[in-house]
Amino acid sequence: MSTDLLAPVRARFDLPNEDPRKIFAVAVALCLVCSVLVTATAVTLRPLQERNAAQALRREVVQVSGLGGRGMDLDAAFRQIETRLVDLDSGELVEAADPDTYSYRDAGNDPARSSALVEDPAGIRRRPDLMPVYLVRQQGRLRRVILPVYGQGLWSTMHGLLAVAPDGRTAKALTFYEQRETAGLGSEVASRKWLGQWTGKTLIAPDGEPVIAVAKGNVEPASPNADRRVDGLSGATLTSNGVTNLMQFWLGERGYGPFLARLNAL
Repeated sequence: MSTDLLAPVRARFDLPNEDPRKIFAVAVALCLVCSVLVTATAVTLRPLQERNAAQALRREVVQVSGLGGRGMDLDAAFRQIETRLVDLDSGELVEAADPDTYSYRDAGNDPARSSALVEDPAGIRRRPDLMPVYLVRQQGRLRRVILPVYGQGLWSTMHGLLAVAPDGRTAKALTFYEQRETAGLGSEVASRKWLGQWTGKTLIAPDGEPVIAVAKGNVEPASPNADRRVDGLSGATLTSNGVTNLMQFWLGERGYGPFLARLNAL
């Protein structure tokens, strides 16, 4: 029976090379073989890619943690950082899942683990119910908390880490470790010089409202809002707006706002 099924296939390949039917059959066969090889390669490499991504994220977390120096071992530094999950609605730390394997990206695509957004300044469409946070303690005291943040820029979803002081209102460090904004313009969102401006900036007003924003142009040191403004990215207005929007969202009541208000209890 299998021989009968293969007979039409063999017949096609027995045709002269210039016959369109044979050309089409060869093309289809090549596509099938290539698709199988690509799929097998992707499945085989996925665990390695996931490990590399996890290691890269650890490196970024340590970078904004304020721990150690260049010579410090990455794993040793990361072991000093406590990874937890926070329920964004209540602002409470929860034990609902393993924080070391939890993916907010997967959760954001799962209607059972995320919420659709009516007002969506960050352009993320759905907000995960839980988000990871990284707590940095020294001698038993909370020194800073690191918050994953993300939102839409001009061309891409920008993923970053915002380190906040124990007061829940002051920026300690910021990094954008994943973005595909315009090279030489919006891509400066990941430059050390621009990110260095964030240290010490006021993120949230005493009444709990997010106040940090990227300015249109340069910030004058003597201006009334200088402590809550960062220089705009030259030639990248939409990327700059994207940073402002994602910060306003993640620091607000739908983001980490309730959690940051409870920091003094940690």
